[in-house]
This record gives sequence, structure tokens and C-alpha cells, in this order.
Amino acid sequence: MPLPRSVAASDDVPSPCTNICRMNPATGWCSGCWRTLAEIAAWSTMAADDKRHVWSLLPARRAEHTEPPVMHRRVRANEVDAVRAEVVGSHDDNRTDGNDSNAGPR
Repeated sequence: MPLPRSVAASDDVPSPCTNICRMNPATGWCSGCWRTLAEIAAWSTMAADDKRHVWSLLPARRAEHTEPPVMHRRVRANEVDAVRAEVVGSHDDNRTDGNDSNAGPR
């Protein structure tokens, strides 16, 4: 799934989406396009160079996991924001620096 040569130098970098939107919880990648939820959510606002960088990561991801090791979770387009909030929230819950911004008054 390399970036098509016709767009390699263009500012109009196409999405690698294949409309097979199933997130693999073991890898954090979509089994259709091999992007993370963060990459999928940010795609429309990414700079062309950043999009090309994501494209460059996809062949290795695909080669590493040709067969998904676990059941997939289907994510519909209207769920992306909710899933993103869930992922961001889980990162906040795992903070160890003592600066828990979600903690109320103690």
C-alpha cells in the first residue's frame, strides 16, 4: 500500500482509507488502512508532508500484521469523536506525574 507515485510530490495526498473501518485493539491500527485513530481523526487537517509520513509507515504495519491476532471493533464515522475522547481520557487516567488535571479538590 505505498503512496501512489502520481501524488508523491503533490500537496493533494489521498486518504489511505479502504472503507474497512475495524480497529484492532492489539495493535491500535485499522485493519483497512493501517492507521491509528489519532491519524484517522487528524487526517483532514494534516499537512501534506505529515500525510506522506503516515503513508510511509503503512507498508511495515501491514507486513507486521497480515492476519489480525484478535477480534476487531468496528468504528463508525460518527463514533470517532467518542473513541478519541475515550483514548485521551485513558491517557489522563494513567498519569504518574502527580498533576492529574481531572482530579477534583482534595
